[in-house]
Formats: sequence, structure tokens, C-alpha cells
Amino acid sequence: MKRTIVEDAMFPGCPVRNILARICDKWALLVLCLLERSEQGKLRFSELKQAMPDISQKMLAMTLRTLEEDGYVSRTLYAEVPPRVEYALTARGETLRPILEELLAWAMENRDAVMRDRRRAHASKNENKRLKA
Repeated sequence: MKRTIVEDAMFPGCPVRNILARICDKWALLVLCLLERSEQGKLRFSELKQAMPDISQKMLAMTLRTLEEDGYVSRTLYAEVPPRVEYALTARGETLRPILEELLAWAMENRDAVMRDRRRAHASKNENKRLKA
């Protein structure tokens, strides 16, 4: 599903497709997790970018706009020189906190086993390629 699509044309009433498709991509989840774990409860654009060095500025801006459009993240602009913009979880975003904490705990608990399985699958795939050659 494209980020700019408001509703899935094929399944307009499906909450799984229409909600999770926008918050379950890798960037949105990372932004939500970073904001959830922020000590002050808010982060500046530059702080988010620094915490996610492999995301482009354009993609981060698009991700933040999408999360703001859906009411998970608020954007506060301060009239300063230079301008300061901070992002924070909204009340709706806060309701995701227990889910995000569980997901992070699960990822940490299972990371080594998942990585081991990935390496094993990759080695097996390479071995099969070698045998076919």
C-alpha cells in the first residue's frame, strides 16, 4: 500500500490493511519506538535522523507526515531562529506504548535465534547454488 493512499481500494473496510500497512513499515515502527523510549517524550527531527542514520531526510519527513496524518504523532513548531520542530506521541500514539514495549522485548529476546536461522538459511541457499553450478 502506498503511503499516500488514504484507504485500500480493494479492501476499504479492512482495518488490518488500512491501519497496519501505514504503521508497520520499518521506518514508522522505528520512529514510534524512538518516541516511545524518549526520556523527554519528544524528539527533534535531527535527533530522529541521528538515531536512524540509514533513513533519508525525505523518507523521515514522509514517515513523520504519515504518522501525524493518522494521529499517532504530534508536530510542534517553535518560532525561534533557527526554527525548532519537535515530535511526540499523541494520546492515540501513547495507546501503542504497551504494544511497542512488547514488540521490542520480543525482538531483543529472539534476536540471536532469528539471526542464527538467517545465517543458516543463507548458507544453505549458497550451498544449493554452488551444487547447481
